[in-house]
Amino acid sequence: MAQIAKNILLVDDNPLYLKLLSQAFTKEGFACQTVLSAGEAINKLTSYTPDAILSDYEMPDMNGMEFRKQLLQLPAYQDIPFIFLTGNKDTQLMTAGLGLQAVDYVLKDTPVNVIVAKLNSLLNTVQKQRELSQQEIRRAAAALNIRVVPDKIPAMNGLQVDFWHKDYQDIPGGDFIDFIETDDRYAFILLGDIMGKRWKAWFFIFTFLSYIRAAIRFSILSGEHSTAVILQKVNYIVCHDDMLRDVLSSLSLLRVDRVTGQLFYAGAGDMPLLHYHAQSGELKQVNSSGLLLGMFADGSYDEQEIKLNSNDRLFIFTDGLTDYAAEEGKKSDYDSFALRLQQLLTYNPSFESLKQELVPKIETLVDDCTIIQIHKI
Repeated sequence: MAQIAKNILLVDDNPLYLKLLSQAFTKEGFACQTVLSAGEAINKLTSYTPDAILSDYEMPDMNGMEFRKQLLQLPAYQDIPFIFLTGNKDTQLMTAGLGLQAVDYVLKDTPVNVIVAKLNSLLNTVQKQRELSQQEIRRAAAALNIRVVPDKIPAMNGLQVDFWHKDYQDIPGGDFIDFIETDDRYAFILLGDIMGKRWKAWFFIFTFLSYIRAAIRFSILSGEHSTAVILQKVNYIVCHDDMLRDVLSSLSLLRVDRVTGQLFYAGAGDMPLLHYHAQSGELKQVNSSGLLLGMFADGSYDEQEIKLNSNDRLFIFTDGLTDYAAEEGKKSDYDSFALRLQQLLTYNPSFESLKQELVPKIETLVDDCTIIQIHKI
């Protein structure tokens, strides 16, 4: 298997020096993105996640120190290894930069090949530490037996439910599924995704699932069946839990009435569901209005009924199925995924056949992948 390029963001207001650095890193197998200011770098990071940032200190508008302080205030970027690059040999300045959790300070008069070697060594060390942490995650998952997918699917009275889940790089991640039977009449289907934490998200899944399960059961016991109300209760608790501060999660929540066959849905920042209408051959989006769990105390959740006719299918999935790796970072193409799904459904395939055609090759995955199909028999 070909070695994956190490991605690095180079930030310097000197275009000639920036070009020199980029050429040197590219020659050694790095994938480089270059920007001429800290402001441009922050914009670039909204669509690109590098393995490391090498930033000049002395830049107009926002210097390297101010840039680093900004990143430390943004949870999505604060853990990216950050290296200062400067012509200033002031040791107090260097100490101040390292105090901002920068991993190194490199002088500009250092030969370029040495800068490349230092950064390569740094990223190799970071990778080894990450691998050790991932091994600990796997051992913890096995020891605690915290399952992110259920062992069985409850009977749904006229509905065939199937699902598939794959962890990114076989490391327990942020996607979770559950099927909850509250009584003889109601069952709930849920799919969630802890956002922006990669494999660290697994640590938060048990807490989220506990809140969701409790909210569902207490609501049913009190005679409240609305998926929107249940989501609001979960969101309120998450927003007031200090341990979950800055932890956000999407959630698709469906209630199945096993007596009437009715299906009700509310979503929190989730991917639009896809409803395949067998009679017309159309594939339509089912959009939710709710915000991610943990974003604001009032998540503005609404419930809607989804009416499935004979042979209709409903698909609930996470963004691992629509995301792909590009040179400039992770990209998403929901529309292409939906189009491919519609084309496949014209042949009325089994879920197993559909899964084999839809699921990206394991080596091309960029996130956890999960899909649930609800098929009206």
